Amino acid sequence: MNSRVSATTLPLNRRRFLRNVGLGLALPALESFSSRLLAASSPASPIATTATGAPLRTAFLYFPNGAIPGAWWPKEPGADFALNQTMEPLANVKQHLQVLGGLSCLSANAGPDGGGDHARANGTFLTGVRIKKTNGADFRAGVSADQVMAQRIGLLTPFRSLELSCDTVLNVGTCDTDYACVYQHNLAWSSATTPLTPEVNPRSLFERMFGAGTPRERAENLLIRQQQKRSVLDFIQRDMNSLTREVSGRDREKIDEYFSSVRDIELRIQAAEQARSARPQPNVDAPEAGIPASYADYVRVMFDLLHLAFETDNTRVATFMIAGDGNNRDFAEIGVNDGHHNLSHHGGKQDWIEKVQKIDHFYVTHLAYFLEKMERTKDVDGHSLLHNSQIVYGCANSDGNRHTHTNLPIILAGRAGGTLNPGRYTRFNDEPVTNLFLSMMDRVGGAKLERFGDSSGRLAKI
Repeated sequence: MNSRVSATTLPLNRRRFLRNVGLGLALPALESFSSRLLAASSPASPIATTATGAPLRTAFLYFPNGAIPGAWWPKEPGADFALNQTMEPLANVKQHLQVLGGLSCLSANAGPDGGGDHARANGTFLTGVRIKKTNGADFRAGVSADQVMAQRIGLLTPFRSLELSCDTVLNVGTCDTDYACVYQHNLAWSSATTPLTPEVNPRSLFERMFGAGTPRERAENLLIRQQQKRSVLDFIQRDMNSLTREVSGRDREKIDEYFSSVRDIELRIQAAEQARSARPQPNVDAPEAGIPASYADYVRVMFDLLHLAFETDNTRVATFMIAGDGNNRDFAEIGVNDGHHNLSHHGGKQDWIEKVQKIDHFYVTHLAYFLEKMERTKDVDGHSLLHNSQIVYGCANSDGNRHTHTNLPIILAGRAGGTLNPGRYTRFNDEPVTNLFLSMMDRVGGAKLERFGDSSGRLAKI
């Protein structure tokens, strides 16, 4: 890993890279080059950009098993809404949120297919089509909203889209009342028969984002770094020094912050790998190398990697299935020793309800962490990454106790470059959640679809 391309020889485009053999670190937007970038990008890239020419980013974040309604919903709609108990962690970004009530995922209803609400929730949330009930290889869903966008704009970025998860991924076997596991463990579908398996390992995602070459070459280069106990940043040090001489003082601060974030994530992944190798109990289940033992640390590092992917314009479309519907993980680290799915069928037991509320609060706390980080990060046009994003956080089960799929817990964050009007709670009248996705597709650009999945129109006044 000793030949390299200097940063000063690279063309000035939106995705400047620092390169070495086996490495390719995309840089965040820098003001030193922004005027030239925006002037070039606005007329040439009519899709996936804002009015200023900055990238428009879209993310769909999924949490499992619904939410306790009484602790989720604000009391009254409008701009003066008060955050309820579960949403309290979002206080610092409240002005960037729309709480959307009255949206439904009717394709997840049982109908003649009987049980299997968790599989249907996962399989229909982003597709809006009724999935085929089968426990075999003849599964069938539909193209998901994220992939409709990715098919339009994926060539603009190194990654057409990113799919992430902090859950076990099973693509064979039966998982929920004679539904194939593939439905419950995948959120994104590029075709009706092609699920896009999410990346669950932070190390693998880190190498995909910052490595170069084939998977085999990336693995070989990682082994070299590990044997030499060196960081990815060690191999581009000269280029880093050269770059900092080119840019403004504020850009130097931004570059330093970016490299610090990369190194911090790298160290956390290394710590997870070392902790796993040090565990002496061969009969005790342990996360695979690179996955933190703490679920909170795991979710946070995946959000950090998603943030870096958006900051460096490595992708403009992402799904993060934090956990698949029906997930029964316990939350001992926050004092809940029972499984989430089991607790969601609380039957009105107050102590169980309170435990589920703690889990709901846990997930929203990590959402707040991500959104605050997106808001603090300046984009190429001077706005924040959050300003230039449209981010859905939600679930296709509303009340996990009853397996209902109406009045879904949905938050829309960001301003999509100024085309969204956040800072309010809006109630709709039982509209398909796909109406929201259709409206989001319009903001990405390209040919307008008349319908998507079970949509009945576009979601107005968002």
